[in-house]
Amino acid sequence: MESGLRSGGVAGVGLALPERVVTNDELGRRLGVDGDWITSRSGVKERRLARPGEGASDYAVPAAQQALAMAGVKPEEVDLIIFATNTPDHMVPIAGCTTQHKLGAVRAGAFDLIAGCSGSIYALAIAAQFIATGIYHTVLVIGAEAMNTILDWEDRGTCILFGDGAGALVMRPVSPGRGVLSFSLRAQGEENPSIIIPAGGSKMPPSRETVEKRLHFVQMKGQEVFRFAVRAQDQVCQEVLEAAGLTPRDIDLFIPHQANLRIIEGAARRMGIPMEKVLVTLDCFGNTSAASIPMALAHAVSTGRLKEGDTVMMTGFGAGLTYAAMIMRW
Repeated sequence: MESGLRSGGVAGVGLALPERVVTNDELGRRLGVDGDWITSRSGVKERRLARPGEGASDYAVPAAQQALAMAGVKPEEVDLIIFATNTPDHMVPIAGCTTQHKLGAVRAGAFDLIAGCSGSIYALAIAAQFIATGIYHTVLVIGAEAMNTILDWEDRGTCILFGDGAGALVMRPVSPGRGVLSFSLRAQGEENPSIIIPAGGSKMPPSRETVEKRLHFVQMKGQEVFRFAVRAQDQVCQEVLEAAGLTPRDIDLFIPHQANLRIIEGAARRMGIPMEKVLVTLDCFGNTSAASIPMALAHAVSTGRLKEGDTVMMTGFGAGLTYAAMIMRW
């Protein structure tokens, strides 16, 4: 951080998951494939799926309550809520305001942030800036998704990958040398997007035709995304390492976006980080999009993989295309 600015770090974490567990065998029977085929293509073994009628905020709230309790923060002490998601409960009102009301965070401002699967790193970077300048003292960052609501369950290339859930992080000032050490936020816009939900926005409003053509579901060009992801994550990780004056050897835990095991292994290999330093939650959670990084951080804390004084590097990529990385000292 620049001289004279406060450092922002994580004071509490929380994780919330749907009760429903869907294994590869169950999903494979539905799709007419073997469960091992799903594992070999993705690294996912099971995922949690929200029930009909449940939205992202239904998991954001308990995750946030856990994070606030760990941090010893009352809801009315929260200054700002940044809700990273690609599956808000509604187009209007925003999920951040719904969550603010449910939590009783009566003093907090709130907004949703949509930046694909990189959204939570974008949100953490924004929170760190509010804290650095002294404008806010306590910022609640939430990543929450109900991805099953935007999946085409007839498309084997996408529906096998994703899961639902939420992670929450309470950001507050920390002592110099701790908290956020560096970050990089990047984007590479596309004329023909490789990840898109064609209908539902202002360019193509909902209609009988868009529903019949299944245009309200995620469409993804898997090979294009794969090539972009490995290259882009390597780039932003090198940027944050240089900015923090660190090398890959200084990283105690590497948390990449949990999109695909082959992408995770490829990114770690390019940076020379051994897999024993890489956190993988993909096998049990699936790809939870903007919730991926907060969920992984909460899981790392609860399982003892991330301890006080550790240096953790996070990176992600997603629709847009966006990509980002951040280094924190826990």
